[in-house]
Amino acid sequence: MTEIVLYGHPDSGHACKVALALSLAGLPHRTVWVDIWADPSTRPAEFLAVSPLAEVPVLVIDGTPYFQSGAILMQIAERFGVLGGDTAEGTARGRSILMWEANRIGMCLPQLKQAKVDNMEGWDPAVIAWLKMRYGVDSANFTKLLGDKPFLHGDQPGFGDCQVWGYVQWVREAGVEPTEVMQGWIDRMRALPGMKTPAEFFPN
Repeated sequence: MTEIVLYGHPDSGHACKVALALSLAGLPHRTVWVDIWADPSTRPAEFLAVSPLAEVPVLVIDGTPYFQSGAILMQIAERFGVLGGDTAEGTARGRSILMWEANRIGMCLPQLKQAKVDNMEGWDPAVIAWLKMRYGVDSANFTKLLGDKPFLHGDQPGFGDCQVWGYVQWVREAGVEPTEVMQGWIDRMRALPGMKTPAEFFPN
């Protein structure tokens, strides 16, 4: 039987992406809570041994570690033939969404969320304005990517949906509003049987 271990933390949208993918795919696994706010050198030795950057998420499959959320999602989808990884079309779609998220909406939302946590202290207003402008463009492009389908992969959610969920789940915490189309997608994602809150994905 395949042994899967996921190291993560509920405050990490990247870790939530992977936890959601494992849950939606129904893949049995064990989670290990890692304090991402502690000094990296104080993190568990077993985690440091498999995480070259001392960052979450790290997924260990039968003793082999994988890091970086996008790479992990592709590994899950293609290795187990789930969440779109069972077809060439679904894999290509997921990869394209992964790259878009990483360079666009997955860049601006985490920064805006952290700025809110910091009460804007130390954040240049011009930078915040630029990030919000980017989000405006990205939210419009999200509508184009979704089209007339319920999920980014079509009729069923795929690993690309998991990637985008990571930080879009906190869109309001980032101080911006979802479009009507995005809110519909958020509602459908939240209604999925495998969906959990970040704290449920990574209990301490």
